[in-house]
Amino acid sequence: MTTEGIQPGDGAAASFDPLRPLLTRVAYRMLGSVADAEDVVQDAFIRWLGTDRDTVREPAAFLRRTVTRLCLDQIKSARVQRETYVGPWLPDPLVEEEEEDDVTLPLMLALERLSPLERAAFLLHDVFGVEFDEVAKTIDRDPAATRQLAARARTHVRDARPRYRMEKERGLEIANAFFAASRSGDMGALGAMLAADVGMWADGGGKRPAAMGVVTGHDIVLKLHRSLAVLFGKYGSTLVHTGTINGLPGFVTREADGEFQTTALEIEDGKITAIYVMRNPDKLKHMH
Repeated sequence: MTTEGIQPGDGAAASFDPLRPLLTRVAYRMLGSVADAEDVVQDAFIRWLGTDRDTVREPAAFLRRTVTRLCLDQIKSARVQRETYVGPWLPDPLVEEEEEDDVTLPLMLALERLSPLERAAFLLHDVFGVEFDEVAKTIDRDPAATRQLAARARTHVRDARPRYRMEKERGLEIANAFFAASRSGDMGALGAMLAADVGMWADGGGKRPAAMGVVTGHDIVLKLHRSLAVLFGKYGSTLVHTGTINGLPGFVTREADGEFQTTALEIEDGKITAIYVMRNPDKLKHMH
């Protein structure tokens, strides 16, 4: 069910639809899944339909609370699924024209290591700017405990927050150069871009070939790309789009099997420190 079949003048749809993008962002930041975020927001809309809306003074706060609580319920089952996930897990890639906030892919991975309540407190207060009293109401804790949860979260994710913003143009230049070198087999150019301790995450979800663990170290990552370049040379890899993926410079390609793939690059001091490749077709459906 969507709001499309409901008349525009309907009070529920009219008050809900302007908030849908923000609610979806909250849900996606909590869950790391586009489909799950959309399901949660739709569930919130159904609940909104059944609410006595005249008694709700602040629909935005009410709906943000509803979405956050639904996400907290969802995280419990997601964690169980994550334990049986094949290979490294990455959040669904979001290809964005403009970054709405500084929640980059490394930060989303760091959020995965937090407790659900720490994650909610940190995201609502530090990312979405919600006052602690309101966050406390949302997660059903007192304000002092809520502040502690956010402080603990901050400590855990400190290293994953971007230290400085790279100029977008420079980031995209490096992304284009990485694509060109990796597909053409120019290992000299590729090697010069990689940091000594570079890491590579590839999420195939057991649906497409991908390394079963994180590949780390300049020489090992370069060796892997040397093998991949042979495959790219033989079967092809087409650049579809260069842009920002989960807050990082990167690109979208269509691979030899006809499926999309995203590659996001974490860059520090002009060197690539991490490469995040999404190959799982289930996590790329929203891009079709």
